[in-house]
Amino acid sequence: MRPPSYKAVVDEFAATIRSGCLSPGTRLPTHRQLAAQRRIALGTATRVYAELAAMGLVLGEPGRGTFVREQAGFDGLEPSRNLPVRRTADLSFAQPLADEQPDQLRHALRELANSGDIGSLLRQQPPGGRQHERAVVATHLLDRGIDTAPAGVLLTNGAQHALDTVLRVVARPGDVVAADALTYPGLRLLAAAHHLELAPVAGGAAGPDLDALDRLCRARRVRVLYTIPTLHNPLGWVLDRATRERMADLAREHDVTIVEDGTYGFLDSSAPPPLQTFAPQRTCYVSGLSKSLASGVRLGFAVVPEPLAKACAASLRASTWGLPALVSALATGWIADGTLTRLEKRRRDDARARQIVARTALADLDVTAHPASYFSWLRLEPHLRRDRVAAALAQEGILVSTADAFATDGNPPQALRLALSEPPLEDLPAVLTRLRAVLEAFPL
Repeated sequence: MRPPSYKAVVDEFAATIRSGCLSPGTRLPTHRQLAAQRRIALGTATRVYAELAAMGLVLGEPGRGTFVREQAGFDGLEPSRNLPVRRTADLSFAQPLADEQPDQLRHALRELANSGDIGSLLRQQPPGGRQHERAVVATHLLDRGIDTAPAGVLLTNGAQHALDTVLRVVARPGDVVAADALTYPGLRLLAAAHHLELAPVAGGAAGPDLDALDRLCRARRVRVLYTIPTLHNPLGWVLDRATRERMADLAREHDVTIVEDGTYGFLDSSAPPPLQTFAPQRTCYVSGLSKSLASGVRLGFAVVPEPLAKACAASLRASTWGLPALVSALATGWIADGTLTRLEKRRRDDARARQIVARTALADLDVTAHPASYFSWLRLEPHLRRDRVAAALAQEGILVSTADAFATDGNPPQALRLALSEPPLEDLPAVLTRLRAVLEAFPL
């Protein structure tokens, strides 16, 4: 079977771009110009550019045109982390770690070695975790405003695994999942893996446009609403109580299951209660300890309504069978003895200190950030393109995340997310000053 004729145009552009004959930043013909030049329909020309964008070769900028994309590989949903020079700072991934934590790990391992039944750690755990460890997490969640029995808590291999488990149960291939136009990249990966359609919901500085969500739910059969109400990733908003209440009302009105991501919620202890408390029978709350404890401690959890618990446990059995007993014992031990509470307090103080540094170093730039957040959202000047800025920063040893990773609507803005937790606090001013210098060095 012959391929569609437009494929020849796609292949021609792809070869020209990859060969370097079309350099990064080259503006391509408009859709109408391409249609006229190649004697193809306007819709076909649009499809050509859509396929090139999906291949990571071009960027479409509303109102400006289509441009050849920087091919260095330091932007996009899964950017390269192999820098061309020695790494100066990783601002692409939030992975806070306190200096004393290695010693805490040594102490905890000694405690486990001296425990009465260390052999139990060699046995298979049930899907969802052992009952006493689920009870520890349920008690911990009381401080988040969530009151649930241990049976309603399922332990997982990190928050991403919790999200994966829940989506497998509440959605089927082809289902529509409403999500913010900019949101957590892990959702996009799971949506692609499970063949779910992400329907973007526009938002502003304070949160999503709930009128737009209402219209979407009236126009489409939305199965799931994914939301990050406290310390949104990447925009940092914290939804007020009235917004949470209305979101819960909309979910009930349109029979939508809410999947609430609470991963960063611990950073703002003054936030309103989780959405789960407003609609407990239709909300699955997912979170983990990667940001509060350590990214290498892969313990996550899902709080699910009772009718979904059995199906979620079966999904866990199908994916991993059970948790690594050593990890769950370590993590729940740190929760039970108060280590996690102390670390969360330290993280909150640390995040606020870093935001103060960022506000000073990035003054007068278009930055959105919550004062308790570990990241900042930097909108670039009109003459700057996110892929070229990311590549230029990589040449300075600085990794960043571009808006491509977070966009669900196919039109990423010219913006970067800066994760502030990895560089030592005393080095952060110099890192951000260097980042600013790279931005200012681009010609107008």
